[in-house]
Order: sequence, then C-alpha cells, then structure tokens
Amino acid sequence: MKKLFFLLSGITLAVAAFAQPKKVVADKIIAVVGDRIILKSDITNAIADMARQGTTVPENANCAVLDQALVSKVLMMQAMKDSLPVSDDEVEAELDQRVRYFVNQYGSKEALETMAGKSIYQIKDDARESVKENKLAQAMQRKIVDGVKVTPAEVKAYFDRIPKDSLPFFEAEYQIGQIIMFPKASRDMETYIVGELANYKRQVENKSATFESLAKRYSEDPGSKDRGGQYQINRTDKSWDPAFVSAAFRLKEGQISNPFKSKFGYHILQLVERNGDEAIVRHILRVPPVNDEEIAAATQKMDSVRNLLVKGTMDFNTAAGKFSDDEQAKFAGPYLTNRTGESLVTIDEMDKSIVSVLGKLNVGDFSQPIAFTDEQRGKRGVRLIYLKSKSEPHRMNLHDDYNRIATAALEEKKYKALDKWMSTHINTQYIMLDSDEATCPQLKKWADAAKTYASN
Repeated sequence: MKKLFFLLSGITLAVAAFAQPKKVVADKIIAVVGDRIILKSDITNAIADMARQGTTVPENANCAVLDQALVSKVLMMQAMKDSLPVSDDEVEAELDQRVRYFVNQYGSKEALETMAGKSIYQIKDDARESVKENKLAQAMQRKIVDGVKVTPAEVKAYFDRIPKDSLPFFEAEYQIGQIIMFPKASRDMETYIVGELANYKRQVENKSATFESLAKRYSEDPGSKDRGGQYQINRTDKSWDPAFVSAAFRLKEGQISNPFKSKFGYHILQLVERNGDEAIVRHILRVPPVNDEEIAAATQKMDSVRNLLVKGTMDFNTAAGKFSDDEQAKFAGPYLTNRTGESLVTIDEMDKSIVSVLGKLNVGDFSQPIAFTDEQRGKRGVRLIYLKSKSEPHRMNLHDDYNRIATAALEEKKYKALDKWMSTHINTQYIMLDSDEATCPQLKKWADAAKTYASN
C-alpha cells in the first residue's frame, strides 16, 4: 500500500534545515509553487536526513521527496488562503523540540553547532519559515482527512484485494499488562547517598575533581553518564521532572546545587549555561539501593493486589492505576507496547524476566509477584504480569488482525481523499518545475500542471 504523503510520515524538509552543514556547491531553484520556491539543496538535505535517522532511502528518493515537497507547498498555500491557525508559540515549540532532538543526536549543543557551522539561534532562524510552512500544511491535511472513516465492509474489501501469497506472517503476539512496585530504600541508605553527593560537590568546589569526571565515574543515569552528565533542557518541556527543572533554573552559571530528590533518585546538578528558558546542565544521579527485606515487603504487598485481581474485586486497569509505580503506565496505560506503539509484543520485545514466566500463564492469568531489576534505571522492584491475550503464529487474517487491517484500510482511504483533493487543486496555484526534474513518472502531474498554467 502507498504511504500517506510525507506529512504523516514525519520526514519533512523542515527537519533538514537543522542538521545540514554549509552547502559546498551552487544551489538551484528546481520548483516553484505560488510564490514559494524549492531548492535543490532542500531535497538533497532531506534525503541525507532520512539516511542519518536510519530511514531506508528508496532508489527514486529525489523524485519522491520533491513530490512530497510540492504537495506540502500546495497544502500550505491553501491553509493560508483558508486562514488556518498556526501560532508563533506552536512554531517556537516545534523549533525547540527539534533542536533538543539534534542536540541529543550529536551529544551536545557545541557538537551540533560545529557540524552545522552556525549557532543554535542561526539554525532556528534558518528553519523557522520552513517549520511554519510545514505546520500549515499539516493543518490543511488534517482538515482534508480528519472526517475519513472506514466501515467493516471496506476493511474486508481492502483485505480481499491483498494477494494471498503476499499476506505477511506474524509470530506469536502477546498482550501483556504489568503492575510494578519500586520499594523505597531505608532512611539510613538515603542519608548515606545524600552524603556521597555532598562529597562530590565539595570535590568540585575545592577543585580536586571536575564535575564531568565524577559524573562519568559515579552517575547512575545511563542517558548522560558518558557525556559527563550533560543535558540540554527547556523550562517549558513537560517531559522533564519538575524537581530537576526547578533546581536547574534556581542556579547561577557554574553553581552546583545541594543534593535534591526527584522521581528517579537523588541528584546534584551544575548549571553550565542558560539563555532564557534554555539551559545546559550536568548532573550526577544516585539511586539509593533497596535490600532484600524491602523487596520481601513489596512482594507481600503485591500478593495482596494479586488476590484482589484473582477474586475479581478489582479490575486490572484500576489496580495498575492505583498501585503501579511505572511512570509509563500513567501516560500510556499498563500494557507493554511494540516498536510502533501497539499493545501487542513478540518474545524478542520483552525483557527476560517476563519471558521466563509466560510458559506458566494461560490467557487471563495473573503471575505470582516477581522480583526484578529495571534494565534502564538499575532499580530493584517487584512486578506482577497479566496475560490478557495471545495469538499463535499465523498468516494475516481478518479474525486475528482486524485492527491492523482496518488501520491500513483507513490510511489508504485517507491517501485517496488527499490525492483527490490534490487533483482538483493542483491547477489553482502557479507551478514551475525544472525540466531536469520533470522526467520522473511520479512528477508528471506537476509537469502537466506547469504546462497548463504556462499556456493559460
């Protein structure tokens, strides 16, 4: 099935403005829509970004990306004509998000600036117009396709058109819920960890060690340890722990905080640089370890939760919301998700402590409480597993894969709605396409539109 236009895929020309170094060859205008131009470098940079992000680059990438860029320009021009709202705050939030993404990709703000050959502020300025255009195009696309729905009959018709020898094979898939408890360490252990952090702070202040070296040696944050504890944060980004952000923005540049507690453990934090709502910080995270007695107490508490579930006194979703310490469950629900965000996972997408108990569970069963160590955070805890459903290995079929097929059918119907809209609006804008680019079959409609406009 054809994918929807690039606006749904997340690969946009607006991204390319962030990550590309200075151009070393002369640029060229290869297309125009209305009063908006598309440069040769826009296309080559977008393709380079696709490769950098691990996306498979098709053989006809130049044609496909130019086609997408032209679609985006038409949608954007119509959005402006229809006065669809896109605020400056939305654009700035998108710019900030993309800067954070590339800073994380390259490891630091300095590395990004060195690669791009310009400052963060110049990068944002260069990308601002293209980000706004892209958001306008997205708004127009939503207006066109948001009302598109599919009926069960359309889902079946879509499935029936798939050649039987092309139906994909799926491994066994599981819908697995979990309730997680992370017991608290003793007060004495917390006091000890706070003392350790205070000692790190003294070492930096008396210049017997650098903050970066101590973070590399002692920090228990795998996401920043190798970078000396460094992050770039934004005060308005709600994904950061509030205690962490509050501590950062109370400091002066170079200053180190006293030990403080977040949902991840205890920290000290150094403010490296601040500009408005943006800040570069370093931190050291220590997680007070729990002992076997505390794990045993959490196991006993989890066993009580299991009794409620087995007796039917409380349903699983309610119990997870009330008792689970899993942060992800508070936002995405208590079920494991796969790489595409669906709550169906294969064996290779689970951690080993879950796989080891699956053979003992039937659909609808709740496991006994299981002690485990969180692989990302290094915290010891106790989990309870709920096997809600399991599918056997099978070829795609309507019975087992209806939701999957319905999603694909809906995407195809949206594509057709957008394609139909485009065919009726392509001639409402001035179109120019460079003759060197007009040889691609998928760009024929644009070349024809350019000829039509020129002849009128």
